[in-house]
Amino acid sequence: MTQTQTQTILPSYLQGTWWTPQDPGGVTEVLDASTGEVVTCVSTQGLDLRAAVDFARTTGQRSLGESTLHERALLLKQLAQYLTEHKQVLYDVSYRTGSTLKDHFFDVDGGIGTLFTFSSKGRRELPNANVIIDGSVEQLSKDGSFLGEHVYSRMPGVAVQINAFNFPVWGFLEKFAPSFLAGMPTIVKPATPTGYVTEACVRLMVDSGILPEGSLQLISGSARELLDHLDYRDHVAFTGSAGTARTLRNHDNVIHGGVRFTAETDSLNAAILAPDATVDTPEFEAFIKAVFVEITSKAGQKCTAIRRVIVPQDLVEDVVAAVAERVRQKVVIGDPRAEGVTMGALASKEQQAEVRGAVERLVAAGGAVRLGGPEADTGDADAETGAFFPVTVLSFENPRTPEVHFVEAFGPVTSVLGYLDVDDAVHLAALGGGSLVATVCTNDGPTAARFAAGISAHHGRVHYLNRQDARTSTGHGSPMPHLIHGGPGRAGGGEELGGIRGVKHYMQRTALQGPPDILTAITGVWYAGATARTVTRQSAEDGTGMHPFRKSLADLRIGDQFASQLRTVTLQDITDFATTTGDTFYAHTDEDAATANPFFPRRVAHGYLLVSWAAGLFVDPAPGPVLANYGLENLRFITPVTYDDEIRVTLTAKQITPRVTDEYGEVRWDAVLHNQHEEIVATYDVLTLVAKTWPAG
Repeated sequence: MTQTQTQTILPSYLQGTWWTPQDPGGVTEVLDASTGEVVTCVSTQGLDLRAAVDFARTTGQRSLGESTLHERALLLKQLAQYLTEHKQVLYDVSYRTGSTLKDHFFDVDGGIGTLFTFSSKGRRELPNANVIIDGSVEQLSKDGSFLGEHVYSRMPGVAVQINAFNFPVWGFLEKFAPSFLAGMPTIVKPATPTGYVTEACVRLMVDSGILPEGSLQLISGSARELLDHLDYRDHVAFTGSAGTARTLRNHDNVIHGGVRFTAETDSLNAAILAPDATVDTPEFEAFIKAVFVEITSKAGQKCTAIRRVIVPQDLVEDVVAAVAERVRQKVVIGDPRAEGVTMGALASKEQQAEVRGAVERLVAAGGAVRLGGPEADTGDADAETGAFFPVTVLSFENPRTPEVHFVEAFGPVTSVLGYLDVDDAVHLAALGGGSLVATVCTNDGPTAARFAAGISAHHGRVHYLNRQDARTSTGHGSPMPHLIHGGPGRAGGGEELGGIRGVKHYMQRTALQGPPDILTAITGVWYAGATARTVTRQSAEDGTGMHPFRKSLADLRIGDQFASQLRTVTLQDITDFATTTGDTFYAHTDEDAATANPFFPRRVAHGYLLVSWAAGLFVDPAPGPVLANYGLENLRFITPVTYDDEIRVTLTAKQITPRVTDEYGEVRWDAVLHNQHEEIVATYDVLTLVAKTWPAG
């Protein structure tokens, strides 16, 4: 090994410092995908994996545990802003992977956008705490003294990422965002051919000074023994080949040690042109564009790329011709740093050889080369020096040829297959053995429903494309952080992203059982039957108590409660409400019809009249810390109220969520209406915005 190589060893970031081996061994050179020049070298000789895992479990866990979900969400936003300001650094280094500027948008901007999305959803949809309630409380005793509740809490281990070469930024950040938000430290191990881009991203994040200590570590190079140091506290998220996933799944610590393992692997995704999408329809044009984008973006090196184009048998030639024409008009292969280039190289010469071999297998199985092929000219792009490969389109006389549904050419390659009817198309799509995504191009609702029923169980995502969303769709191959990314069977059986669902993958769901006071103390949410500090209108007026609406977040506590007096409902009240609102439904206006209804004793009060009265019974009218009412949730009407009945309301501070970026927070109030017989009339949650502080007096 030369002195120059020693100086270009790609560093790892471990235990809070940048690290390179003192005496490198087993060095691997990493080349520029377009020029073949050495970019860097990798070696992990002497790397202490056990120490890295221990650092994450101790220092990383401790520093992340000092913040709440909202506070970590805000840190994600700050990281996203910092990376946005410095993304040109990532663009410049990413060119070496063969990626064009448009490819950077998918990888770099897509990764940063994922941070923004999880930050926003975390602050809007999660509590400002470290425990997330899952579902409704279960009443386990008649008197309400014994309850059951499911909660999510932080896992005490480390989130390990083992990533593929094709998306060195997005592939890293889409896993990092939910695990960081959940409060779990990350060790990322990127693929060697493009790991230098991930290193550049991690370096920016470290330089930002935003990351809590121990929350992120990077392994640049081999980490074959990493799983040896993991156990049931830890989570491994793998993206790569199905073969490697099988090897990892068979590790003793996964099989017997309880390591949580998810995988996203090979996927022969399909795009299906429905029978109604004929050549003269807008759907046909949108379909051709989608196929073109997916086989040329990132030079086809996308786990979501369209590998099988499934079209009506009589449109095979039209589709092949249309795709080929678009390629001839729009594709210029070459070094992505050169002006005019629209498609760059594959990530490495090894990938070039693998794609060539896969295409040769498809051709040997009966595939007819309709465009490109292993021997096709790549123009000014030197396929000997760089890892270039031409856009290749194949067709098969027998669409059930096993190889076309099994062999994945992970490059700018797709196969066009003809089908006879919808059932035949569904069958062909399913032959892929489980995929990440399928696009169905149709403008016919019943046809869309037939495809949904037929292919949904075989895919993690089904993307519908037609004239209505052709301009607004984010595309077949763009996993969105709001929706799950993953798929059954061959696709790995894993699941990532999906908004808050992705956060919960890095948390433990636990069933809690106990009395209301204990569950309230654990979750920070008030349960019926837990201790309440009750104030009435009288006690608030005579100064012996303070109305909860007079308390800012600094003073308000879970369990602060207001209990109103009774109010009598008259027939005139019901009639007036019907007249002024226009809600003259017979149950409120026709005595005989209402009495004949098995649900009502006679004419009854409108449910919304009762809810309106409840507000009048509990509201404190003077200006105060309650800034706004922004809605009701979970409203249920239980017992009908007729004239001469009386109602009262009990309002309890159920959950308090301060906003980390604002001078106010959200308070959820438990509202219960009773009648004069102590029967429950209605239940719901009142949502208010309350100031964090308010002038005294």
